[in-house]
Amino acid sequence: MLIFAEVFMKKYVLFLMLLLVTACTKPATAHPPVGGFLSERDMQTSKNRAKNLNQTERTQIQDWINSQNEAFYPMSMNYWVNVKDLSTKTRKQDGERVSYQYDLYDFDHVKLYDHPIVKKEVQLGKFEELKAIEDAVRYLDKNQEATLLVPSVLAFGTYGDNRKIPNDMPLIIQIKMK
Repeated sequence: MLIFAEVFMKKYVLFLMLLLVTACTKPATAHPPVGGFLSERDMQTSKNRAKNLNQTERTQIQDWINSQNEAFYPMSMNYWVNVKDLSTKTRKQDGERVSYQYDLYDFDHVKLYDHPIVKKEVQLGKFEELKAIEDAVRYLDKNQEATLLVPSVLAFGTYGDNRKIPNDMPLIIQIKMK
């Protein structure tokens, strides 16, 4: 009986050592905490991913534009608008107040929210908005409407909006100035 217990203990200890060794052979990938820092290599990987995604989306949006009966014009900020010569208009300055509303669509033209997002008397330069919307609002006149085609990097990026818009989703934004 003593020999049986000794053999059992040796096998048990050997099994535990084997388990410990295998558990230590594959280190876990470390992720920085929110607000933490990434290594130079991780930053470069992230930049390359964003660059490739942006190029893919730009190509897809351009293909989509080519299939439309409506003309769209590129803006310097990396989005398209259906208003010709929008960027040649006088640009509103920080501090000016504007009112507008917009609807968000995917590229299958499915409306993402039932009701438009309404902004009243917001002060330019003092509010948080999608970059493409903020840029377009600076050029649009009162009561003017426009359709923006926006790559995900200028929309809700790699995180989405935590409601209906997933990560890396380009958007169609129909905006109306009030």
